[in-house]
Parts: sequence; structure tokens; C-alpha cells
Amino acid sequence: MGIRKRGSTWWIDFTTPGGQRVRQSAQTTDKRAAQELHDRLRSESWRAGRLGEIPGRWFEEAAARWLNEARSKASIHDDAAKVRFFRQHFAGKRLDEITRDAVERLVSPMTPATANRHVAWIRAMLRKAEREWRWLERAPGFKTYREPRRRIRWLTQEEFRRLHAALPARYKDPAQFAVLTGLRQGNVIGLAWSQVDLDRKVAWVHPDQAKARRAIGVPLNDEAVALLRRQPRGAQRVFGSLTPISSRVWAGALRRAGLTDLRWHDLRHTWASWHVQRGTPLHALQELGGWESAEMVRRYAHLAPGHLAQYANAVGTSASQSADTSAAATQQAVDFGSMIAA
Repeated sequence: MGIRKRGSTWWIDFTTPGGQRVRQSAQTTDKRAAQELHDRLRSESWRAGRLGEIPGRWFEEAAARWLNEARSKASIHDDAAKVRFFRQHFAGKRLDEITRDAVERLVSPMTPATANRHVAWIRAMLRKAEREWRWLERAPGFKTYREPRRRIRWLTQEEFRRLHAALPARYKDPAQFAVLTGLRQGNVIGLAWSQVDLDRKVAWVHPDQAKARRAIGVPLNDEAVALLRRQPRGAQRVFGSLTPISSRVWAGALRRAGLTDLRWHDLRHTWASWHVQRGTPLHALQELGGWESAEMVRRYAHLAPGHLAQYANAVGTSASQSADTSAAATQQAVDFGSMIAA
């Protein structure tokens, strides 16, 4: 054990005084730098094990360990992008040198939503370093930036017909399938024939393909089944070797359709909005869409206020309305008084 080369990169391999084996990439092709990192880590692990000290770990070590432990996450590529961003500024710094002020200076030029996602990642990483890895005495606290509430963007039937007509031929069926099923673009493009049963009218998304990391059953209506039946069967995937639509192609389709402020992901919002408008209960929509939180589904509740219609007439400006309301209130008071007397 010690350091060894794997490909062009050096790796560190040693056992701590507590018997834990440490194996990680030194993230360098320089043997001397790898040896120095190995010696430092081994010395710090000895001091932590024998003397109870919390070792002075470095940002690169924590980032590498985070990515290794989070490699099964659906958002691992997003995490890697944040590591690359922060490494430009915190490379060569100990974890206890990463302060709230330093992070806020970096994220302040970003939009509130982007800043919050970067802050959320480094907060989670530092908390893990404190509470699980025992690499940090105390993780700093970070503020959350106020994000403007974004309206749910969805298409009417007529707007979708215009968009569908404006899309290149290879994206027409995938876009229609997205609106019929609510699947995200990656799940539509990556859908394999082995995930479809046309006889039972069902498709499914495997846990490792789902954002919430749990399997999603996708019931297929007659229109979705017909769409799948007309797809050629030569490829492994339903829509062949299709790749995500580029910004340029999407923008061109929107321009031709006369639409603005629309993302492909809004096809999923359109699917959910149409469901709610046609009376699908929110709890059923949550299961259909594979949302982990009911809060995510409540964004669509305002599109189906029919269950509140019986209360709408409680307020009015006409004399008859006021009299009816007063009479109803009096009767309610009488009924309530009778209940008490009883």
C-alpha cells in the first residue's frame, strides 16, 4: 500500500489506526504531489485516531469523497459542475477556511435560484464533513436567497398544436408523447422497448432513471399507445438515437409557432395542468408524475377551483344576495344554538 498508478493518475491507499482502509484518487499525474498528499492524509488520520484531533482536511479531498459517495444520485452531474465551480476558488484551502462570506461573494452575482442551488450543495457537503466524516469542527451557516415565484407555464390545446407543427419531424412524436405521459425529456428520449408493454397499455421508468430515485409506472392512453405502435422497432430505444433538442432548434420552433417563454420541461407542466383541469385528483397526479412531495403537485391546484364553487355565492353586492346571506347566517346561528341547548 502507499501510492500506485492507475492509468495516468496516482491513487492513495493506506489503513488508518482504527483499521479503516482509505483508497482515493490523488487527482494528479505528479508522483511527488501524490506522495505528499498520501503522507499528509496518513499523518492526519494517525493524529485523529490516536489523539482525537479533527484533521485539517482540504476542499479537494471533501469534494472527491462527496462525488464518490453520491455517484448513484440522479443529479450527480449537477454536483460535479458545482465542484468545478467552487474548485476554481477553494482549491488548496482547508475546509475551515471556507466561510459564509467567501461563499456569498462568489454566488452574489448569480440569479437567486442559481445561487441557492450552489449554496445548497456546499452547505450539504460541509455539514457532511462535520457530522459524518468528522473532518470539520463546525460547518458555517448560509443564508437562502429570495427567489421570485415563477408562474406555471403550460400550453392550451391550440398552442400545443402550433408547437407540434413547428417542431422538426424527429421531435414531433417525442413532444406529443411527453404531453400524453408527463415524462421528462430524458425519460422520453431514453425510453427502451423493454420498458413498454403495449398489450397492458403501460410503460415504466426504472428507479435509476427517475429524479426521485423510485420506479414510476406510466399508464398509456389510447393515443399514446397508437403513437408507440407507429414507431419503428429496429432500435433498442423507442425513439431511436434521438438526442435532447438543442436550444437553437427549440428557439426556432417557438418562433415559428409564435410562442415565448417556454421550455421543453413545460410540456410536463402542460400534461399536469390538463389533468387537473379535467378533474384528476392531486393525490393521483402525484403518483402519476412520480413526485416525491405533495407540495410539488399543489402548484397546479389553482387550475381546478371547482370544489370551491359552492362557497363563491357567499359574497355579493345585490340586495337579494345580502338578504340570502343574512338569512343563511341567521339559520346557521339558530341551528348552532339548538345544538348547544340540546
